[in-house]
Amino acid sequence: ISNLDISHGNLKPWLLVLSSATTENSQAPSSKLIGPDHPVTASLGGDAVLSCHLSPRMSAETMEVRWFRSQYSAVVHLYHDGQDLYGQQMPEYRGRTELLRDDITDGRVSLRIRDIRLFDKGQYTCFFQSSVTYEEALLELQVAGLGSAPGISVEGHQDTGIRVVCRSSGWYPQPEAQWRDLHGQLLPLVSENISREADGLFQTEIAIVLTEESNQKVSCCVRSPRLDQERESTIYVLFFPRVSHWRVALRVILPLLAVLIVLAGYCFWRQHRVKGELPAPRAVPPALAELLTPLKGEEPHVTVINGHVGEFPFDPSDQPLPPALTLILSPVDVTLDPNTAHPNLVLSEDQKTVTYDDRRQDQPENPERFTTYPTALGTNGFTGGRFYWEVEMGDKTNWTVRLTPGNGHWAVWLRDGKYEACTSSPRTPLAVSVRPRRVGIFLDYEAGEVSFYNVTDRSLLFTFTDTFSGTLRPYFYVGYKEEGKNTAPLTICPVPAQAGGNLLPQEPFDPN
Repeated sequence: ISNLDISHGNLKPWLLVLSSATTENSQAPSSKLIGPDHPVTASLGGDAVLSCHLSPRMSAETMEVRWFRSQYSAVVHLYHDGQDLYGQQMPEYRGRTELLRDDITDGRVSLRIRDIRLFDKGQYTCFFQSSVTYEEALLELQVAGLGSAPGISVEGHQDTGIRVVCRSSGWYPQPEAQWRDLHGQLLPLVSENISREADGLFQTEIAIVLTEESNQKVSCCVRSPRLDQERESTIYVLFFPRVSHWRVALRVILPLLAVLIVLAGYCFWRQHRVKGELPAPRAVPPALAELLTPLKGEEPHVTVINGHVGEFPFDPSDQPLPPALTLILSPVDVTLDPNTAHPNLVLSEDQKTVTYDDRRQDQPENPERFTTYPTALGTNGFTGGRFYWEVEMGDKTNWTVRLTPGNGHWAVWLRDGKYEACTSSPRTPLAVSVRPRRVGIFLDYEAGEVSFYNVTDRSLLFTFTDTFSGTLRPYFYVGYKEEGKNTAPLTICPVPAQAGGNLLPQEPFDPN
């Protein structure tokens, strides 16, 4: 300073500026912003928490805390002057972020992102800025989606066996899918197709061919490597269709027989027309109708065991179902309990159909009556055994069928256009290819299984496995009317006398 040509009177301001700058810099210790040393993984639809902290510890209350994506201006969340600012936030994150600042006095903050989407995956920058310095840390968010429970279907003959296909959707990233036998050994695939859907999620489809020599109990497993979780469904094929001489002969004889009957009828009609003695039409003999009906349209039939379904072309040489199988599904006559029906529900006289009405019914008070949601229970109570019943929902857009109460509830429903299975654990989305207009419910109390079937296409929707206790009762949720929609009733359908309801053929064909 002595070398500068500065008057003594002007020296004090320079000293003050230099002293102030030196003091401020001396109060800004070297710090570092630290984030996790590994990617953060979050599930689709769930929450993600991204954390970072200053080292050494110091308060960040007066600092600006900014989370952004690829650019500084792509703001995910901004904290400034002690409050959250949303004016610069990206539209994709509005209403979905929260800065957790309980430990901000120690220089530690976390960003919570709700309702995780595919868009959210990628890199994030955690940025701290004070009046004299700034620090930043780079974090990576990985997204994973656990898809639907595998749906298994039998899709006809291939080579010397039957083709069994497993499908599942809603996965991210690409899942691993495989078939396993009873002992957990991998089975060779005859086809595999993994495709990406419009929403960016993956759908998988794998197929195998089962022969009579194969292990007839097989499982389809779809696994998420990122989440290290899998979903599994099992099918047990009770018997295989056989190509019989009777079927070959009938395929030749029956068309010829039908032609001969038509010709004979025509000649008979012509003959009596001339004589003016044309008799009244006669019905097709029941025995002939029984012969013709099974082959018409090649209707499949289904074997069901342990709550799993397989479809097979009709085989006239099949013997009647063995007793062990016919005992599996025991049709039960379920009726609605008027003492439990919500006041806005109208029950039919036979207590088989329930409809929602905007007008409340004059119902006597009952402690068992539902008063919150349009719901009714069945009169039947199950404490053991195997039972099967069917419910028709037609074009309804909102419905639930389930078993309750026991020690929990086991339900399948349609809500907001989505089919889901639900118990006390999180909901499971269902891969439904054909809209179920009728659902079959099969309860095996001792085995701890309740299965729901799409009777419309004869496919398994979902099987719950649990330990039952107490009395289980059927539960029916009708849903409210929705702008002219969801007006159809729920109807408990009559189940054919043969075990299996509409999932099995009504009469096994006996060529003898």
